[in-house]
Amino acid sequence: MLRLDWNFAATIVNLFVLYLLMRRFLFGPIQNLIDKRKDLIESKFRHAKETENQAEQMKTKYQGLLEHAKEESRQIVEQARVQAKSEYDAKIEQAKEQADSMLETAREKIEIERDKMLHELERQISSLALIAAGKVIGKMAKEKYDDSMYDMFLKEAGEGNDTNRN
Repeated sequence: MLRLDWNFAATIVNLFVLYLLMRRFLFGPIQNLIDKRKDLIESKFRHAKETENQAEQMKTKYQGLLEHAKEESRQIVEQARVQAKSEYDAKIEQAKEQADSMLETAREKIEIERDKMLHELERQISSLALIAAGKVIGKMAKEKYDDSMYDMFLKEAGEGNDTNRN
């Protein structure tokens, strides 16, 4: 049988008291310290997670802004390209119109000069014809006769020239 002795009971009581004292003064503060550190670490993890979430949100926001800026820059470049093309086309059209105008003016001047030269040639030919006719007739005709012959020649030459122009 088991025998109880007072030493054994005192040891058990001492151990129980020691356990209560250790629990109160040693394990309690250590457990409180461990709980505080655990709470501190958990709060730092929560804060880190919140910061990471905020960083992710900012990253998403900035990526959206960057995409928007890229799209806006593409639109600006395209708009500038279209505007430059239209200005180029307008300048080309203006140059064509100016060249056509200059060409038309030159044609008109050439036509006027041609008409002047033809008129001058007609005058010279009629003068030469009168001189030749005078030499052929032998200067027998009167001055009045020469003038009427000159007028008749001019009239015939003018009618022949008018029919050629039409």
